[in-house]
Amino acid sequence: MRSCSELSFEFRQYRRPFRRVLKTKHGTWTCREGIVLKLSDAAGRVGFGEIAPLPWFGTETQAQALTFCQRLPAVLSADNIFSILPTLPTCKFGFEVAFNNLAERPHSPDLETAHCCALLPAGPAALSSWSALWAMGHRTFKWKIGVAPVSTELAWLSQLMAQLPLGAKLRLDANGGLNELAAHHWLEQCDRLGHRIEFIEQPLPPSRFEDVIKLDYRYKSAIALDESVTTLDQLKAHYFRGWRGIYVVKAAILGSPSRLLQFCQDYPIDVVISSVFETDIGRQALLDLAADLKKLLPQAPQRVLGMGTQQWLPNDGLDDPDWEALWQRLS
Repeated sequence: MRSCSELSFEFRQYRRPFRRVLKTKHGTWTCREGIVLKLSDAAGRVGFGEIAPLPWFGTETQAQALTFCQRLPAVLSADNIFSILPTLPTCKFGFEVAFNNLAERPHSPDLETAHCCALLPAGPAALSSWSALWAMGHRTFKWKIGVAPVSTELAWLSQLMAQLPLGAKLRLDANGGLNELAAHHWLEQCDRLGHRIEFIEQPLPPSRFEDVIKLDYRYKSAIALDESVTTLDQLKAHYFRGWRGIYVVKAAILGSPSRLLQFCQDYPIDVVISSVFETDIGRQALLDLAADLKKLLPQAPQRVLGMGTQQWLPNDGLDDPDWEALWQRLS
């Protein structure tokens, strides 16, 4: 597929205010900014891609991604696309997706709701939010923790678990914001709740990997890495350092999807593909990637995808599966 043919290149920015402020240990997030890419070849084929930076996870900023796109010529080759430096991981992802979409491969169908983990608001707002999502068909929920004192959040957790039907599973996401004592409190409670807690995500900062290993050894509840593995090189490093737990992979900020697939083929891992609030273009790329991983890793646990984020975004046409129409809305 990597021919030397010339490709016309265009890009357009987007800005999407969240329906409600998203609170995490990293702070508050009020809008999602990104860039939609369009490549066209001489045969009239068109490929769309998306750049969705997340700088507090270590990616380039929106301004840096925009500057990169502005400095590119209007005509590119495949060599331009596949030589993007790993210091621009969301650009690398977006251009590779756009290039692959030129092949007009049939896309994976959208997720059934039950196969998609829904993101709850942080704090006590989760207590009044889960029921509407359950009615939509979600059975797995993700709740951000580490935004209030441990005792307060554990009390909210007790209330939430008393409300959730027995068939529901909960993922707890600390975004690396707990200290060691708080992590012990949370994992002790997770062990008491048993299988109803699917895993606790990134309880300690990435710099505390050895302590995460000790926690994983001490408690029955599963632990997942997230902020520790935001790049493919970090994912590889933690695998070779001995992590055999769950990897939450935000593929749109990881870099090259083809390199991720190759690594997973060589070293099967327990992976959860997760969203960073993409448009339909990025979302479809994640669905295709998840389908490829499922084929590559048939023996791995088949966990629901971390892509229940659409209820946080406005009805602005950027979730339209007609990508040409989506593109025109950005003109």
